[in-house]
Amino acid sequence: MGRIFEVRKATMFARWDRMAKQFTRIGKEIAIAVKTGGTDPGTNPALRRCMQNAKSVNMPKDRVEAAIKRALGKEMENYEEILYEGYGPHGVAILVETATDNHVRTVANVKSYFNKGNGTLGNSGSVSFQFKKMGVFKLKTEGLSAENMELELIDHGLEEMGEGTGENGEEVIVIRVAFSDFGKMQKALEDKGITPISAEVEWIPSNTVEVSEEQAQELLKLVDRLEQDDDVQKVFHNLK
Repeated sequence: MGRIFEVRKATMFARWDRMAKQFTRIGKEIAIAVKTGGTDPGTNPALRRCMQNAKSVNMPKDRVEAAIKRALGKEMENYEEILYEGYGPHGVAILVETATDNHVRTVANVKSYFNKGNGTLGNSGSVSFQFKKMGVFKLKTEGLSAENMELELIDHGLEEMGEGTGENGEEVIVIRVAFSDFGKMQKALEDKGITPISAEVEWIPSNTVEVSEEQAQELLKLVDRLEQDDDVQKVFHNLK
């Protein structure tokens, strides 16, 4: 019984840690969106996207509103978005998206993680050419026909459509567009009265690397260390 309790407690703390990290990430995205386009989601599509994503991870409405107000304060940090590129162990390419108010601290930390994880931090452009920057929208399946959606959205930049899994394990429709068509697709969905569960920018690998299970675990430990850093927003890799 004690062992079961410990496992449940560990699982609960892991879920809380993950939720806290998601809230921090979205809070920074809100700050950047507000600084760039103002506090009105009606005229600020980036903020509108952040609010959708906050809802998808169950971020309380009062925390979202507090993040918007905080972004206007003089004491609010000015976050800079920086992409770091490198190779993990066994030749796996890694991209690390960060939002930081101190790039000296951030690059030092990221470099340390790569070194300790048998990886190498590279220069700008050394890895990103192996990925495609895309907009990824997740939609509820209820009341939607994937076949009809595909025909309707192809003129709005749709490149890929398929099935996927949401934050809570539910089935969703996944739409991918080129990054340059992100705003066009967001508007097309809004015009059709469709509110995405989430709308994210992701780096999709053009090719993947296959390694052994043991090698994959080594790589995933490095990814986990990177994701735990407060300055890191997202980590992408081309592990199969």
